[in-house]
Amino acid sequence: MHEHVLTISCPDRIGIVHAVTGVLVSHQCTILDSQQFSDRSSGRFFLRIHAAGPVTAVELEAGFTDLVPEFGMHLEVHDLAVRPRMLVMVSRFGHCLNDLLYRWTSDHLRVDLPAVVSNHEDLRGLVERYGVPYHYLPVTPDTKVEAEAALIELIGTLRVDFVVLARYMQVLSDDLGKRLEGRVINIHHSFLPSFAGARPYHQAHLRGVKLIGATAHYVTPTLDEGPIIEQEVARVDHGYEPEQLAAVGRDVECLALARAVHWHAEHRVLLNGTRTIVFR
Repeated sequence: MHEHVLTISCPDRIGIVHAVTGVLVSHQCTILDSQQFSDRSSGRFFLRIHAAGPVTAVELEAGFTDLVPEFGMHLEVHDLAVRPRMLVMVSRFGHCLNDLLYRWTSDHLRVDLPAVVSNHEDLRGLVERYGVPYHYLPVTPDTKVEAEAALIELIGTLRVDFVVLARYMQVLSDDLGKRLEGRVINIHHSFLPSFAGARPYHQAHLRGVKLIGATAHYVTPTLDEGPIIEQEVARVDHGYEPEQLAAVGRDVECLALARAVHWHAEHRVLLNGTRTIVFR
């Protein structure tokens, strides 16, 4: 028996679930889990089905040949025996990277991790202790084009399915963002844009914030405004110094990013324009 996850989005209309389950029945598939959502504001329907049956993902997808154009479906069929291949990019802050490495090595995050890419050498030792190849790709204003070309080549060579920016402190070009649309997850502190620029936690301290937050989102050409996957907050008070606020921020960044990566890897996140549907 093969296990698959189907994700479907299409204009909402009567008969979608009936048609989809009919294909599953015709292929002798059992539904293990099903979640759906009808978005009245956009008029679109979203469906995630976890099914098991004697067919391969290619065979099952072929069963939808007629339904895809009939319903205007965006359909993906994922074989759960095949783990998504994740590339992590990082600069000098290693807390999110370390958290992802631990979750991966303890099998809480079911992905393949073929490499970590960084524009600095600082975290090579941490990564190589986990037995993961570390690729140093320095970036300067003069070498940004060449560095991104090398990154694109590496993504192709390693057959990467999605990229995680685990505090990677470089802005991806519009061209690269378009190439990887819906496949790059970023994490940032939720002070943006209120506390944009350098030393956000010091700015927050001066303003007496009461909540520390972090947002995991997909990368788009518009900086830090991509579809949000997950957010996390922690309450603080007047007694916190900037360094303590930053420590709390590191914790919520790790948690928000880990959830987003986990849900993406399990095909639980569907794009809905500038928003996401997350079937937890």
